Amino acid sequence: MLLRVERALAARARGQFGLVTWRQCLEAGMTERAVRWRLTSARWVRVHPGVYLTEPGRNDWEVTAMAALLACGRGAALSHDSAAFAWGLSRGRGQVVRVIVPAERTVEAPDGVAVVRSRSAVARTHETAWPHRTTVEHTLLDLAQESSLDSAVARLARAFQQGQTTERMVRQALAKRPRQRHRALLLEALGDLDGGAESVAELRFVRDVEAAHDLPVAVRQSPTGGGGRRDNEYDEFALVVEVDGRLGHEGWDGRRKDGRRDRRAARGGRLTVRVFWDELVQTPCTLALEIAELLQARGWDGRARRCRRRDCAVPRLGA
Repeated sequence: MLLRVERALAARARGQFGLVTWRQCLEAGMTERAVRWRLTSARWVRVHPGVYLTEPGRNDWEVTAMAALLACGRGAALSHDSAAFAWGLSRGRGQVVRVIVPAERTVEAPDGVAVVRSRSAVARTHETAWPHRTTVEHTLLDLAQESSLDSAVARLARAFQQGQTTERMVRQALAKRPRQRHRALLLEALGDLDGGAESVAELRFVRDVEAAHDLPVAVRQSPTGGGGRRDNEYDEFALVVEVDGRLGHEGWDGRRKDGRRDRRAARGGRLTVRVFWDELVQTPCTLALEIAELLQARGWDGRARRCRRRDCAVPRLGA
């Protein structure tokens, strides 16, 4: 009987990074006295109330994370930066383990654990990942809720490049989060299914950079002669501005294609510069000033005009 109990608990501990709980011990048939003896004899170590490490000396992150989930009980899952670390989306673990639990449960967070209650806890938890954690998409959106737009977009881009999620899956998660921070801009960055993010970014360039600051009007989608097209060509000044609104397609093939196009333009005496979606959203005025200076260096005798933004980076006339 004792051997059967020991084997059952050992199997449970192996699946939990060496951890067991008080309830699991009793359910396996171990007596309260036997549990206490293992603790007082230092065979086991108490990590949190009712959570014990059966392999003293082990102190890796998986043990810390699993102990937090066991302490928080039914329905608990890693979230935010803890889930991001578990997914490999981030190298930073955070100073505490962050856990999400169903809203109907009241959990007293043990030391080193931050608990969030949510009505969406179950829906946002991955069905098979172990230790339990929020899905990649909801992990990214949870982090975006607490970070700048630039950081949110950068994390999304990395996740796409690593093949951990897709634009469609992130859009589906966003559809269930009407109060998501940066929601409209994140959807814009992802792009519409029929247009893609490039088309939205190109419109922003024309509206918020070129027209808003009275820059010369470029030729749109001019042919390269090699079967491709240039987003914005200032032919008189031999300047090409390519707008990159992509998040999920910056792979090797895409970079090679861009490089070949840039080299063709250079052979014809054109300077090619690239602007990116986050710049168009966050700092269009600074971008306009940079484009104006490039144009001036190549013969334009005009100057950029301040737009209606209160914090426009373009100097006032006479300044």
